[in-house]
Amino acid sequence: MQRAFAALALVVLASTISARASAQDFAAIVAAPDRSDADRITDKRRDPVKLLNFTGVKAGMKVLDMEAGAGYTTELLARAVGPNGVVYAQDSAEVMERQVKDKFDLRAQKPVMKGVVHVIRNYDDPIPPDVNNLDLITFFFTYHDITYMNVDRAEMNRKLFGALKPGGYLLIADHSANAGDGTSVGKTFHRIEESALRKEVEAAGFKLVAQGDFLRHPEDKRDVIVFRAPTPVDEFVLKYQKPQ
Repeated sequence: MQRAFAALALVVLASTISARASAQDFAAIVAAPDRSDADRITDKRRDPVKLLNFTGVKAGMKVLDMEAGAGYTTELLARAVGPNGVVYAQDSAEVMERQVKDKFDLRAQKPVMKGVVHVIRNYDDPIPPDVNNLDLITFFFTYHDITYMNVDRAEMNRKLFGALKPGGYLLIADHSANAGDGTSVGKTFHRIEESALRKEVEAAGFKLVAQGDFLRHPEDKRDVIVFRAPTPVDEFVLKYQKPQ
C-alpha cells in the first residue's frame, strides 16, 4: 500500500513539474529551422519536446550536460537557457579525441552555442573549481558508458550533488537492462538496470521526485545491443532533486 501511494505521489509531482515548465516553448525550440537534419533524425527516438519539458529547463539557467558527446542535448539546452544562461558541456579528453571531438567542434560554431562552455575533465571530477550552484544537470543515455570505464562513480555522483544548488535537479535517462543485469551489460548491450543506477545515485544524497514513462517500450526484450534492437528501446527517465 505504501509503495502504491509513493508511486501515485511521483506521478502527481511529475504532472506538476511538467505544468510549471510549460511556459517554455519547447516545441518551437525543437522546430527551429537552423537545427541539423541529423538532429531531427535523432529527435524521432528521443522525443525532445517531452524530454525538455520534463527537465523543467528555463531561460537564464546554469546547466551541466554530462558526457555531452557530439552535443545533441547540449544544443537543445543552449537554446532553452537562451543568451542569459550557460551550459557546461562535459566530456573526458579520451572520449573527445577518440570519438566526437570533430562533431562537437563543428556544432560549437553555431551562433546558438555561444553560451556553451566545453568542459574537458574526467567523469569522476567533472566540475571546474569555479562552477557551483547549478540549476540543472542532465545525464542522458550515457551513464551506462561510465560503468565500463575507469571511473569512480560514487565520487562522480558526490561531485554532481555538490555542484547543484539546494533544490536543483539531476535528470538521468538511459537504456533499460533486464532485472538482475545490474551494470554488467553497459559495454555489451549499452544498457543498465534501472534499480542499479538508482542505488548509486541515491547513495550520493539525491532524492527521486519524478519518473517519466514517455520513452517506455515494454515490447523491448532488453537482451540485445540498443543499436540493433528489433523494436524501439525501452528507456527510463528519472528526475532527482538535491534537498533544500
